[in-house]
Amino acid sequence: MGTTYDDDDLLPISAIQHWLFCRRQCGLIHLEQAWAENRLTAQGRQLHDCAHEGGSESRGDLRVVRGLRLCSHELGLTGQADVVELKRPPPESPPDRQACVPGLQGRWIPYPVEYKRGRPKANDCDRAQLCAQAMCLEEMLDTRIHDGALFYGKPRRREVVVFDARLRAVTQTAAEDIHRMMQSGATPPPTYSPKCRRCSMAEGCLPKSTGAANHASDYLRRGLIDAIQPDPLEEDDREDL
Repeated sequence: MGTTYDDDDLLPISAIQHWLFCRRQCGLIHLEQAWAENRLTAQGRQLHDCAHEGGSESRGDLRVVRGLRLCSHELGLTGQADVVELKRPPPESPPDRQACVPGLQGRWIPYPVEYKRGRPKANDCDRAQLCAQAMCLEEMLDTRIHDGALFYGKPRRREVVVFDARLRAVTQTAAEDIHRMMQSGATPPPTYSPKCRRCSMAEGCLPKSTGAANHASDYLRRGLIDAIQPDPLEEDDREDL
C-alpha cells in the first residue's frame, strides 16, 4: 500500500462511512470536531452500545468477540468492531484465510459483523466501513478475510458483504482522501441533496445557503429537488455513529 501512518495520524474507521455518505459531513465531524445528534443518530448509538455489551462467548466451534479494538497503520485507521466471529476453518479452507488468534489455540477464520439501524443502503458507505474493519483485522492477524456481514435493525437480518477488489479499492481510496482532507485542513463545500433533510448536521452545515455556488439558479434548483424527489428511504439512509 505504500504509506504507513504513525499512531498519532490514525483516524476513526467510522470516517469511511461518513466520507462516502457525505464528504462535508465527514469534514465537519472529523476535521472541525462538530457533532449534532438527533433521534436517528441516537438510535444508531444505542444499537452499537448493545452490540458491544456481553463480552466474549463460545458456541462450540464459534467464538464471538464484542467491542474488539482494531488498527491498521497501512490504512491509517483505528476503531472498534461491533462483533468479530471466529470460526473453525473447514478442511477445504485456504491457509491464507486462517489466522492464529492470541489467547486461542488452533486456527480461526475471522468474520466481522457491523450493526446498523435502518435498512441496507444503495451506496457503499456501510460496506466500505465493514471492509475497513476487515482490512484492519487482516493486518493485525496476518490473514485474508473473504467476507463479513452488516446487520440492519429494520429487516433484522444480515447482509453478507464480500470484500472483493472493487470494494477494497473504494475503501483504500476513501481512507487516502480523508487523510488528504485532514492534512489540508479544508472542509469540503456542501452539495445539497434530499438526504440532507434528515442529517443531524444540517443546522450547522446549512447546505442550502452556503458554498461557492450560491446563486439564485442554484437556490431554485434545490427547491425543485425538494419538490420532485421524495424523502429518501425514509429513515434508513441516515448517518450512523
